[in-house]
Amino acid sequence: MQTPPDFPRTAIVTGSDSGIGRATAVALARAGCDVGITWHEDEKGAEGTAEEVRGLGRRAEVRRLDLTALPGAAAVVDELADALGGVDVLVNGSGTGTSTPLLELGFDQWREVISTDLDGAFLCLQRAARRMVAAARGGRIVNITSVHEHAPRVGAAPYCAAKGGLGLLTKTAAIELAEHGITVNAVAPGEIATPMTGQEDEDPTTTARSGVPLGRPGHAREIADVIAFLASPAASYVTGASWAVDGGMLQMGPMAGSHLPSDDWRRG
Repeated sequence: MQTPPDFPRTAIVTGSDSGIGRATAVALARAGCDVGITWHEDEKGAEGTAEEVRGLGRRAEVRRLDLTALPGAAAVVDELADALGGVDVLVNGSGTGTSTPLLELGFDQWREVISTDLDGAFLCLQRAARRMVAAARGGRIVNITSVHEHAPRVGAAPYCAAKGGLGLLTKTAAIELAEHGITVNAVAPGEIATPMTGQEDEDPTTTARSGVPLGRPGHAREIADVIAFLASPAASYVTGASWAVDGGMLQMGPMAGSHLPSDDWRRG
């Protein structure tokens, strides 16, 4: 039975050109990790993340990752591990979604979301885990899912299917990799002020959300802090868990009942 390193030294964060991924890369650098950064469309954003990491005195390596070009694209995990001298932490942060109703959804749209959010996450996890096992130092894997790992949303069939699948992959990987000292957990964000929700430039503390008990969207840093905890020695006995970081939104399920004043929810 292997034990995880006391202080992770190297981390790879996919989708770290903006939003939650960028905040996570910076949080892990602040915790002492050299960081591998990936981007799909925003190379400038990825270089900005790298600058922040280097500003904290840590190394940063940047690569492009297109998770629709599988399985070969996942080789970027090995490239980054080679450049960094290993991988102690993997954060699967790349993701995409759709707001297309089920009956109007094309197969190409379905496959793009499933490929990025589930297939890609599996292949990156597998490559990182193989490196961790070979190094015999343990490790940490954190999959960024969504509250829609746990609860459905109208217009988001492939996203919900992929995130639900990634949640169960997390649990299966946790029990299979435990003997190697590798923990595997999921973080399930609610509405976060990021480019994916069109809010990155907003201050989430000034945006009202009546359906969220804390009354606002979250900040990417609030997700990154939970991920950094799960990557730390303090979380050495946590594995196979899904951490909802949603301002209490999932607890509102029973409150969304017969008092709703309209059918607006049917349109997402």
